Amino acid sequence: MRLTAFTDYALRALMRLASEPERTFTTDEIAREFDISRNHLTKVVRELAEGGFIATQRGARGGFRLARPAEQITLGEVVKLLEARHAIVECFRADGGGCILTPSCRLKSKLVLAARAFISELDRTTLSECAYPARPAERFHARNFGKPRRAARQA
Repeated sequence: MRLTAFTDYALRALMRLASEPERTFTTDEIAREFDISRNHLTKVVRELAEGGFIATQRGARGGFRLARPAEQITLGEVVKLLEARHAIVECFRADGGGCILTPSCRLKSKLVLAARAFISELDRTTLSECAYPARPAERFHARNFGKPRRAARQA
């Protein structure tokens, strides 16, 4: 199974929020920590808010935080929401796709089982189990991801 970059960014952001659940984070802060596009992260945050995973607050002290405890959010919920538009293979598409092998394909049933097992494991895993340890941003980068790309370019 392969997750989209969109889902990857969402999971990273949620794991970071879970590390300090009482804190409000900004899009700029998370984008810098993970060296990802602020614009892309803004879309991720919007979708996570619409899905009920994060609460957002506008204004000078604005930002976002988890909408409910990390122990109550499963990775499966998040992945199912964000990956719903993306079929693993052509024949999994809502319209059936254009695969000419569909009538005699023996692979689809195996892929269905594999996808169910993948989601089942994620359904058993809570966000709290995957939360990053709470650390200041610099130590967070250095310890968990190595040198951020922007810092590496400036060095």
